[in-house]
This record gives sequence, structure tokens and C-alpha cells, in this order.
Amino acid sequence: MIDHPYRPPPERPQRYFDTMPVADPLLDPITGFLNRKAGLRAAAILVAESNTSHIPLGTIWVDIDRFRQVNESFGHRGGDRVIALIAERIRAVVRLQCEYSRTGSDEFVLLVPAIDHAEAEQLARRLLVEIERPLRIDTILIRPSASIGVAINQIGENPIALLERADRAMVEAKRQGGNRLVMSGDEPLTGRLGVQLAREELAIESALHAALESGGLRLDFQPILGLDGRVEAVEALMRCYANGQQVDPARFIPVAEKTGLIVRLGEWSLLQGTRCAARLCRQGTPTKLAINVSRAQLLSPRFIQALHGALICADVPPALIELELTESLIMDLSETVQANLRTAREVGVGLAIDDFGTGYSCLSNLKDLPATKLKLDRAFVGVLPDDRRSFAIVKGMTRLGQELGMIVVAEGVETDTQLAALAEAGVDASQGFLHARPMTEDALLAWMKQREQK
Repeated sequence: MIDHPYRPPPERPQRYFDTMPVADPLLDPITGFLNRKAGLRAAAILVAESNTSHIPLGTIWVDIDRFRQVNESFGHRGGDRVIALIAERIRAVVRLQCEYSRTGSDEFVLLVPAIDHAEAEQLARRLLVEIERPLRIDTILIRPSASIGVAINQIGENPIALLERADRAMVEAKRQGGNRLVMSGDEPLTGRLGVQLAREELAIESALHAALESGGLRLDFQPILGLDGRVEAVEALMRCYANGQQVDPARFIPVAEKTGLIVRLGEWSLLQGTRCAARLCRQGTPTKLAINVSRAQLLSPRFIQALHGALICADVPPALIELELTESLIMDLSETVQANLRTAREVGVGLAIDDFGTGYSCLSNLKDLPATKLKLDRAFVGVLPDDRRSFAIVKGMTRLGQELGMIVVAEGVETDTQLAALAEAGVDASQGFLHARPMTEDALLAWMKQREQK
């Protein structure tokens, strides 16, 4: 064998592409996230680590809604710009140890170690809010949204199964209309049980339509009492009857939300509630009346129109009406929701945050919400006075609410000892079976007249 000495290649002129950075074969060039192949590899490694350490691994699958319209409107360069901006927003929200990957043109997968079910849901809700913020492309302001599926690794599960569960949850979120999240396990069941549940939901939907058309809806009322015994307000509770039987609100409310009927139900409740408040006022027992409103109502551009219409038709002072908002709504204060709430307050209507303390409240959003009342969840009240940790939480939340200028109400009060503990904690008012069960309007009027005579 002849040993040839090394000779360097002849020099050549430098060309433009010689100065370009070499693309990382593992990264998506638009977002800087892992590409699909590298993301699958990262999932395999993190799932193996989770299975060994028994530390949970959260998988969040994000799909941008209606992204095809963006590409058709602005071209692929505009679409790439939107994807890059949304990727920045995702990074800004997920400030944890996390592997980001872009698995498709408008899909991202986040692998978050050491995160449980509740924390993953909270994080996904924050992503929904952040992604929905308007962004400007060229001269047009667009409002993106996302469908998100969340799955937590089950020990022993393989990475493909975990990713498939998150993907199925995302697909279900998109099927429900997008701009929402679905936790793995909350998707519709397959097989005989799934068919049974689907038929039950169809039957409930049919009952709701019939109730709206034939007068099968009714409001019951439960008083809220101040510590001095006065009636601070009355909450209106929707009831639905079909074929002479009452349908449990825990069954018909989720179906109404899924089918979009919740907006019609909410508008009916708003109109009937304001009319009841007007009648109570005319009969000499004026009191604030609290009416539950849903996120779907507050996202509707006609919400303020419906509110104005109800107040005018009932001819009731706005100060006698309160809108009760679920605590989870605080995590999703879109511009439309905030504008509707601000306008409601400007009209003179009160705002109450319901079931506070057991969800995933964002205190910065609570600070910005123009609420007038804070209702503490019954979960803290039922263990009083024995559970001193719950007492400390109630006392702390009461102080917080009052410092923010809100009346604090404890829900689910059933015993005198619970009421005494709540008085010690400083709450302003209470609601529960100790005072009165939900009742019809006629029964409420009689109850209030009877209290006046004492």
C-alpha cells in the first residue's frame, strides 16, 4: 500500500450560503421548538424516566383553530409569522422545565415533567387565555384560539399511547367548537356505555328544547342572609321539568353547555329573574336577586343587549340585580368577557364570583375583575368548626375579598356551629339549608313576609 500525504483542497471563492448558519436537524426553524421526530424521541425518554421515578409527566397537545384561514388570507409567510408569535406566547406561559415540539403545521406538544392533573389543567387554561390575545398581521388584527388536549402519564404507559390520549382529547376539544381544553378521560366513551350516555344526552337535549317551548323551566330561590339576620340577597336557581319529572341540574347544565343551549337558557333566566326582582320590589320586599350567567353568554356579542332588554322589560333598578360568575371564568377573561363585565358594572348591575376557593383562580385576574361579591365554596364550610386549617383559609379569603371591596358570602351553611365559626372568621353573609332551602317565588314572598313580622 502506498501512503499518500494529505493535500488540502484548492481554495474557492466564498459564496453566500457559506455564511448562512447550519440548520439544526432537531429543531423546527420557525419556532425553535423540537421538530416532530425529535419530539417523539424526547417523549420516549421522558416517559421512560417517569415510569422509573413514578413522577407524573404532563402532555399538552395544542392545535390552533382555523389556521387554514390564516394561510389562505396571508399566505404561508403570514402563517409562519402567526405560528412564531404563538410559539413565543406558549414559551411565556410555560415557565417550567418543559420540552416543546411542533408536530404539525399548526400543532404543538408540550411535555412537562412533575405536573399533576390539576396543575396541568390550570396551565392549559392559562395557555388558552394567552393564545387568544389579539395579534396584528399586516394591517389586520386577528384573534387566534386553540383546542387543547391534556393527558397525564400513567405509570407503565408507552409514549405513543400517552401522545394518542392527548391527541384524542385535543380532537374532542375541537369537535366541541374549539377555544377550549379537554382532559384525557373526559372525552366521550366508546362502546355500549358510550352509546348509552350519548342517547341520554340526546334525551336531555330534547327535554331542554321542549322545556323552552312549553314552559318546563322554572326558577327557585334561596336567600342569602347577613350575620345580623337581614336578607342580603336571593339567588335564582334554574329548574327543568320534562314529562312531569325534574331533570337534575348536574345533568342538564353540561348538556346545555355542549349543545349551545346554555345561551338561550341564560337569557330566559335573566329575563325571569329580573321580573321576579321587580315583583318583590312592588310587593314591599325589595332585595338584590342573583342570576347565574355562563361563559358562553359572556362571550356572546348580544349579552349586553339581552341584559339591557331584561332590565327594561322588568322595569327594575339595576342595583337590585347581581350576575353570578363561576370561579373558572376568572381564568378565561377574554377581551369580550371583560368588556361585557365592565359594561354590566357601568349599568349598575353587581357581579358575584361563585364557588370561590376550590378552582384555579388567578389572583391577578381577580384583582382586575370588577366584582362586588365573593362566595366561598361549601367545601370549606362543611368541615367547620373542627378543621382549623379550613378555618384559616376561610379567614384569609374573607380578608382578601373585603380588602378588594367585596361582600364575602359563605355557601352551604347547615349548622349553628358552622355559622358561629364563619362569624368568627369575619364573613359578611351566609347561604344554606340552615336558613332556607330553595323555594318557589310564592314561597319566598311568604317566607320574607313572615320574617318581617317577627
